[in-house]
Amino acid sequence: MKIESPAFSNQGKIPAKYTCDGENISPPLIFSEIPENTASLALIVDDPDAPAGDWVHWLLFNIDPKVEKIEEGIKPENALVGINDFNKNAYGGPCPPSGTHRYFFKVYALSKSLSLDESARKRDLEEAMEGHIIAKAELIGLYSRGK
Repeated sequence: MKIESPAFSNQGKIPAKYTCDGENISPPLIFSEIPENTASLALIVDDPDAPAGDWVHWLLFNIDPKVEKIEEGIKPENALVGINDFNKNAYGGPCPPSGTHRYFFKVYALSKSLSLDESARKRDLEEAMEGHIIAKAELIGLYSRGK
């Protein structure tokens, strides 16, 4: 399984448009080589370099496995959005206080749809996915403010 973005390469700089310095909208993402027996997809976007520890920017789950592309700034139809560390059910773009941070876009192919609602946080999502992950792929983007 693969995850890519036409907006930035793996280990490449995330354009300001997708951060708090720009429009703060989600970047376009492309999923490929999704296993045949996948029942749903989940996406976690987080920053392990945040001063307070891992910072969650976006949680999407129960994404239809037929979805091969997430358009810029648009949530896939029928997918659910969990609560990020900005306390919002939304995408929150990179906004590091200092230095260059890494942003991990992790997609999971799951053997079932998850019995969660939009009050779910990352820990809830990870617990619900446990034992149901068929495949995982990740894309890492970099961002530092004012550079």
